Amino acid sequence: MHTELRRAPAPRNSPACPPTDGSSQGRVLAVGTPGPRRERLTRTLESTGYAVTHAAPGEVGRSVEHTPPDAIVALDGHGGVEQALAVVREIRTAPQGQVLPLVMVTADREPAGVASLLRGGADDCLSETAEPVELSARIAAKLHRVPVPVDRLALDPLTGLYSAPHFRAELDRELRRPGSRPGRRAGVLAVVGVAEADALVERFGARVRREVAERLAAVAERLGNGSNRLGRDEEGRLLVLMPGVDEETARRALQEFATTVAGTRFVVADENVRLTPAVGWLPLTDAEDPTDDRADDRAVDRAGDAVAEALRHRDLRPVRYEPWMRATTPRRRPRQVVRPLLLALSPLLALLIGVGVPFALYEQAYAVLGWDVASAVYWVVVAGLILSASLILLECLFALDAPARPRAPAQPYPPASAVIAAYLPNEAATIVDTVESFLRLDYPGDLEIVLAYNTPHALPVEDTLREIALRDPRLVLLPVAGSTSKAQNVNAAVCRVRGEFVGIFDADHHPAPDAFRHAWDWLSNGYDVVQGHCVIRNGDSSWVARQVAAEFEAIYSVSHPGRTRLYGFGIFGGSNGFWRTDLLARTRMHGSMLTEDIDSTLRALTEGARIATDRTLISRELAPTRLKPLWNQRSRWAQGWLQVSLRHLRQALRNPSFTPRQKAGLAVLLGWREVQPWLSLQILPILLHSALRAGGADQINWATPACLVAFAFTLSAGLVQTGFAGRLAVPELRRRRGWFWLHALISTVFYTHFKNIVARQSHLRELLGDRRWRVTPRAAATAGSTAPAKAVSGQ
Repeated sequence: MHTELRRAPAPRNSPACPPTDGSSQGRVLAVGTPGPRRERLTRTLESTGYAVTHAAPGEVGRSVEHTPPDAIVALDGHGGVEQALAVVREIRTAPQGQVLPLVMVTADREPAGVASLLRGGADDCLSETAEPVELSARIAAKLHRVPVPVDRLALDPLTGLYSAPHFRAELDRELRRPGSRPGRRAGVLAVVGVAEADALVERFGARVRREVAERLAAVAERLGNGSNRLGRDEEGRLLVLMPGVDEETARRALQEFATTVAGTRFVVADENVRLTPAVGWLPLTDAEDPTDDRADDRAVDRAGDAVAEALRHRDLRPVRYEPWMRATTPRRRPRQVVRPLLLALSPLLALLIGVGVPFALYEQAYAVLGWDVASAVYWVVVAGLILSASLILLECLFALDAPARPRAPAQPYPPASAVIAAYLPNEAATIVDTVESFLRLDYPGDLEIVLAYNTPHALPVEDTLREIALRDPRLVLLPVAGSTSKAQNVNAAVCRVRGEFVGIFDADHHPAPDAFRHAWDWLSNGYDVVQGHCVIRNGDSSWVARQVAAEFEAIYSVSHPGRTRLYGFGIFGGSNGFWRTDLLARTRMHGSMLTEDIDSTLRALTEGARIATDRTLISRELAPTRLKPLWNQRSRWAQGWLQVSLRHLRQALRNPSFTPRQKAGLAVLLGWREVQPWLSLQILPILLHSALRAGGADQINWATPACLVAFAFTLSAGLVQTGFAGRLAVPELRRRRGWFWLHALISTVFYTHFKNIVARQSHLRELLGDRRWRVTPRAAATAGSTAPAKAVSGQ
């Protein structure tokens, strides 16, 4: 039974006393179903001096429109909180009702019900048992300080951001400025979404959108130039108007903003979280006709389309709006004829560019100008061969004295995370075995295993993985919807991980039990990244796998440690690498790069990161077992290295933070390695030219000392490197001496030339714009393999 609002005599000078001159304190609309409750409320309001009109639920909009009151007092009805919320929504839906003070009178004394009404849009809430003087005072307070919805204010009082309508008004004014016309430097509009927004809203409610926007705005204000205007739209995204800046300046500023946000831990809803900003931007000169009344809305929509594209990659790179992002149907690529034909003829093109063109130049220079250019180039080739061999020998010598792992961690073992990136259809047969191997790791601290995977359709193995996750909560399954690359999987996972450092692995890797403990030995002693030693575990599968097993020992036991000590920096090799989580969150991986690992290395080094290489930090993986998959794998590597060289070499050589020694190393890794495959090919046009000039190949003196010395020295470098690899290899492979003899023979007569051919073909593919990721299938490890494993294919 509802209790009546009790009348009580008010003090003579109380605000609740009716005015003595006969005028009312204001007009109040009493909302409620006709009956005793509404009548009691009416008598109470009138007794305190208010003029009262009435409206039943469902009639509020019409009543407010015809006779706008000064305030609304509503009863909750017999349906409790739910019916009361329906009344609040009806009132707030009416245009006039959005700005009127609304006091709810309820029979529900539960704090949860009151909180629901206040969150739902009521300005105040009190019980029917409250004194009339209190009701009158609350109404008077609302009339003296009229509540205004945030979106009606120019600036949100909590965040300091423009509301969506006012931001669009600012944008409209900017678009109409004379400087905004095409051909003038006008500025940029950016929209910032957050990849974790939906998950945060699901956990904490819609209120976190405002908190997130506030955190982003604080960073934007700190990094901005003072003229930027910041707002928040209806979806909670941050809106940034950057007037008077050119596109490149804006892009750099937005990139700095995204990197700073990703590298900062924010407190949202009383929880420490990491945010992944997705930035879409649009030059104001690309906006539609500024005289169009909806030009501002369309500009925001277009920048929002770019946000959607940025959310797919999560690599922190601001995305410029392109017209195809607006398309309602998928882009149809025009049928290409020339590019596939050129790719099919690429071996002939490589010979034409590397042999035919130089030969023609040598001939023309000799015939027209009398210059024997070939002789000069011959000495350049000889010097190049000697330089390459010398660098290999230096790496071998420096590898002998590579820095040892610190004996003990400098800090206690923190929480750690392993991220396994997988394209599940390729890994279905081995992923369970891989996950089980990770769950057997020996790490003293908390360790979570995050399987970040993409799959075009559901697979039965997912049920098995879910069963394992239920059995062992350390396993976290993270399907990455829309992912098309390992980089996107890793980027999605790095926002989710709880560890202070994170190990990155491909889906065929089985790290040694002590891998994470030994990685922390480095990271706790001042390093930011440590690259481990990848060991082939299916070498018995084929002669190709044995070749790769020996080659990996040359790479991870000799070249990586030697280069790290020789040049003063290490390299992240894509898998079995351990990062400080904060650095990886700022760096991310760029899926557009075929070797996203090397690209990440260069960007981390530019930040001043220290990267160590440890050949005792073991993880075992599967190698290709046939020549074609090996070709595809090495083609991707070679083309990826070229992409990194084109993107980073010039900037690295100009970067004052790199020492001369480091710049020399970068020049070798990013410059010389791209030149060397073409330079080594020059011996053919030189010999053709020399034979033609001498009157035949039999007239050439093949036993010149310089030629013999260069050939012998170059040949010996490969043999020496193989010898060092056999000596420094892991124990299980050190016993396989025949594998290294085979590697030495194959490398001398075939494999070195194979890799040079691959490099030249990859250069042509990049030139022709063919950047497709070709899957590298891997066969099952056999029973006689160096480590048991179940079958398959890798990414």
